[in-house]
Amino acid sequence: MASEHFANLGPDWVIKARRLEHALSPEIPYAIVASRTGPEPLRLEWHDGIEVGVMLSGTAERHFQGYVIPGVPGDVWLCAMSEPHGRRITSQHEENIVIIFLPQYLGEEKLGDISWLSIFAASPEQRPRVTTKELRAEVLAIGEEMKREILQQQRGWETAIRLGLLKLLFTLSREWDPPVHSGRKVSPSPSNLSRIMPALTILHADGAHRVSLPQAAAACGLSRSRFSLLFHETMGLSFSKFCLRARLALVAQKLVMTDLSTEDIAEQLDFVDASHLHRCFARHYECTPAVYRGRAR
Repeated sequence: MASEHFANLGPDWVIKARRLEHALSPEIPYAIVASRTGPEPLRLEWHDGIEVGVMLSGTAERHFQGYVIPGVPGDVWLCAMSEPHGRRITSQHEENIVIIFLPQYLGEEKLGDISWLSIFAASPEQRPRVTTKELRAEVLAIGEEMKREILQQQRGWETAIRLGLLKLLFTLSREWDPPVHSGRKVSPSPSNLSRIMPALTILHADGAHRVSLPQAAAACGLSRSRFSLLFHETMGLSFSKFCLRARLALVAQKLVMTDLSTEDIAEQLDFVDASHLHRCFARHYECTPAVYRGRAR
């Protein structure tokens, strides 16, 4: 479990963590207190789990596709599973806490009358933000408490982090309205998660290969149409787009951790060819595989 206080992390700390074999599990989150010196250029990141981070000191930017979130102490960033994003440190020193977890960690909990999944089913620019001094103070207090739990790692610290996450997400959601799409709010039922979880489990176990919609629906005991609807409501995008995003995350990993050519990576990860991989990667990461490999190294 990642509980150490890392300093001056490498160009892609998530990949570095994976290389240190800090695997995600349904019961235990990946939790760190990260301290970095800066300023630093933009670093691109990805990971299998959902990410929640709290700025404790310094300033930084969080980059999503076509969207930038400036961060100061008390700000929060929220990333969905396998969602490409980046960070740029804009001060001489930055400290934050980062929690990465699989959906099972929070399960079917609700934030008042909405599922916590509603936050991550929304697009990055529609997710809740810290907008008032009072909310910023609350978020900082929650962040400092989770920092102590991560560093001290007393008995039951995983439960304390879980409760802290729920409190943080609830605090953010109190003044937040889920976005409206096609005339209705994006607000998945908490029970949706357990119904689509077999498909997520298959993807997590073997995301390198294509998992077809019929396979995923059958694993969940649902018709293809019902599965497609529940999956989109819960995860905020279609099953096919989610699968592609997960495979592109593996592409990013191989670009940094191996010297494989894009042709070899395309073959290993079931892309049509290197050109197909190149087009998909550039669309999601907003740079070519070669540029990504150069930045991360």
